[in-house]
Amino acid sequence: MVNQSSPVGFLLLGFSEYPGLERTLFIIVLTSYLLSLVGNTLIILLSVLDPRLHSPMYFFLSNLSFLDLCITTSFVPQMLVNLWGPKKTISFLGCSVQLFTFLFLGTTECILLTVMAFDRYVAVCQPLHYTVIIHSRLCWQLASVAWVMGLVQSVVQTPPTLRLPFCPHRQIDDFVCEVPSLIRLSCGDTTFNEIQLAVSSVIFLVMPLTLILISYGVIAQAVLRINSAIAWRKASGTCSSHLLVVTLFYSLVISVYLQPKNPYAQKRGKFFGLFYAVGTPSLNPLIYTLRNKEVKRAFRRLLGKDRDSRESGGRAA
Repeated sequence: MVNQSSPVGFLLLGFSEYPGLERTLFIIVLTSYLLSLVGNTLIILLSVLDPRLHSPMYFFLSNLSFLDLCITTSFVPQMLVNLWGPKKTISFLGCSVQLFTFLFLGTTECILLTVMAFDRYVAVCQPLHYTVIIHSRLCWQLASVAWVMGLVQSVVQTPPTLRLPFCPHRQIDDFVCEVPSLIRLSCGDTTFNEIQLAVSSVIFLVMPLTLILISYGVIAQAVLRINSAIAWRKASGTCSSHLLVVTLFYSLVISVYLQPKNPYAQKRGKFFGLFYAVGTPSLNPLIYTLRNKEVKRAFRRLLGKDRDSRESGGRAA
């Protein structure tokens, strides 16, 4: 077995069992990464530059976009190298950085999506008190809690995972260094690590999802009591994008981290994991821009093509 403090690298097998698929995956991953860079950077710029988007919703959305940028950048360059050529190696330090970053940012995203659900709950159920409840200071506090909890989770779980006695073949059956794949690589007792993973999954995955479902349950009850088509459309416009992102994110994360222990499930989970890690960061900006008129208008204003601004300017003249 490899010494637990040894800086020996690893082999990221990724999708090497499908050699004919690797070049196709290279193109898909590269395209998704570029879309993620452009889309998420655009959302951050719009949220910062456009005064009309200086609201809690877009503050949290820009945090989510920054998270997606960091997650993809932490592993996609290494993955592209592995997909393009025969070299599949990653250094011990590189694997450690990937593991820490994935835990940190993944946990932060779970908490941040919960915070965004709370923001949507207040917007729909307490619209008259929204600006009083969700003020700027609270937004910074909630975002800070999400980032700090993600950091704590990573600091707690990364060291025990890296101290596992890894098997001498050093082959990680995954495209990125993360906790489940490193536990499978161990040739020693992993009981503690599996318990730690299960507990953290309940705290940072199941509990946030439960709070999100409760929030949307209360929102649905509030809208049903109003019994108005206008209220339905307004609630749908307020919550649909976030609800779609939450559904996509949690369905993929659950399929990766809560899958049964058998070879078929692990191979299937690898493709789910790829879509979670690469697909969702590129889809999130599309979901929020295609279904959000304010973002579309902000983009047109950024390009100087806002018809409303020109018309109001013409009337003023």
